[in-house]
Amino acid sequence: MAGNDRLRALSEHGVSIWLDDLSRERIATGGLAAAVRDKHVAGVTTNPTIFRNAIVRGTSAYAAQLRELARQGVGAAVAVERLTTTDVRDAADVLRPVYERTGGRDGRVSIEVDPGLAHDTAGTVKQARRLWEAIDRPNALIKVPATPAGLPAITDLVAHGISVNVTLIFALSRYAAVHAAYMEGVEQAIELGADPARVRSVASFFVSRLDTYADRRLDAIGTGEARRLRGLAGLANARLAHRRHVRDLESGRWRALAAAGAHRQRLLWTSTSVKDPAYPDTYYTAGLAIPGTVNTLPESAIDAFADHGSVGGAVPEESGVFRALADLGIGYDEMVRRLEADGIAQFLTSWRDLLGAVERYLSEEK
Repeated sequence: MAGNDRLRALSEHGVSIWLDDLSRERIATGGLAAAVRDKHVAGVTTNPTIFRNAIVRGTSAYAAQLRELARQGVGAAVAVERLTTTDVRDAADVLRPVYERTGGRDGRVSIEVDPGLAHDTAGTVKQARRLWEAIDRPNALIKVPATPAGLPAITDLVAHGISVNVTLIFALSRYAAVHAAYMEGVEQAIELGADPARVRSVASFFVSRLDTYADRRLDAIGTGEARRLRGLAGLANARLAHRRHVRDLESGRWRALAAAGAHRQRLLWTSTSVKDPAYPDTYYTAGLAIPGTVNTLPESAIDAFADHGSVGGAVPEESGVFRALADLGIGYDEMVRRLEADGIAQFLTSWRDLLGAVERYLSEEK
């Protein structure tokens, strides 16, 4: 089977393939358009690390706008916001035909609020509204972290017609709270007299980071049972989240919202590139080929599936995995709390690196 046939099969199976990368060079050279055309890419996600890499490593592509921003005398935070919203706006234009063809389901481009606002509800809402207005494209998604402070922000934004990508979800209980916050936002939109169909949302559930954490602990234990459990946590957690998703869609609360025209919040699998060479490089893509979901992948993972991936096949059983891990002293709650804190810290480091690099460039241009 040819590469694009494998990707077509994944897409026709009901999985939306989104590219987990963006740069101005990719847009300008036609690379993004080619990925949409040739690799069935139907959306784009970004995060602070992606923008740090794009802008710091590819400064020449941003040089003209950076010079103009320096001339205007803006600070680093304003400059970064203008650089990133320009890229997202241009990418949204490339994806607009997909957005139109799918009735708004796909063709989406995400941009994240400042990770320093992860524990600031009001600050998150304020910046999210500003990003939405600056991008001014209906196929944008504003990424909001699934922290306790992020939950009321999700409700507020959805209620006021802003489409949201909820990120940094690790825990099943937090996913349940995210979906409840989305439904509450839809309910408020209806109360305000708005059409709930104008809003879309995805819930970004992190996968491979659970295995990275659990496997390190399992390797330290070193028993046969520990070896058996390697590589099972990420897929088990994701598939349990999907079970919860299906149950929620059967609830009376959701059925009432769907009858009013609301779109369901889709599960989006992220952190799905393979970190451990012991696993097949299509491990998470094939293991989470679940109809109705989104999988956001770096281009290397897309190419790996195009080369030798397949839909279907055996998937590890999810039931009992976390009970077995707990028996070895690896507690679920401890693991997901640690991963959420680490995820925020990693994005914050990337964001500060980006601000510092842009600040240095602006200073040199003065």
